[in-house]
Amino acid sequence: MKRDANIAPLSRDHHHSLLFCWKIRRGMAKGVDLERIRLYIIYFYKTHLEKHFLEEEALLFRVIDDPLCLRALEEHRRIRDLVTAIEGNDTQQAEYYGGLADLVEVHVRFEERQLFPFLEQRLSNEQLSKVGDELNRMHDHPASDLYEDDFWN
Repeated sequence: MKRDANIAPLSRDHHHSLLFCWKIRRGMAKGVDLERIRLYIIYFYKTHLEKHFLEEEALLFRVIDDPLCLRALEEHRRIRDLVTAIEGNDTQQAEYYGGLADLVEVHVRFEERQLFPFLEQRLSNEQLSKVGDELNRMHDHPASDLYEDDFWN
């Protein structure tokens, strides 16, 4: 789907988030030690998702008071809570990992298919341009995933 250039970096992040989900599922299907997957989850969240959420929340979700934005904020909270549980849980429960992959995928698809198109229509060109300017200033996380333990292969 063609995305407004001002928020396109967030859509590129979404692609990496879907790969994150695939990697978790692939590692689990291959029977990879759950600690390896757990460490990747923590890495990806701190390197990519955490910053991505902050950018969306600061630049998009607070601009418009709408149920779609409230849903996205709630999903961010649920993902954060699940990552916190995974980070603090040394007993590696596979259902947490699969649940996280499912939740992140549903969230990304919601934003791409419903929320972003809504915001592109609802925000003025001037507002979108401001978002783009701020995003260019804030968006400094890596475009690709450089994690060294490629357990999913």
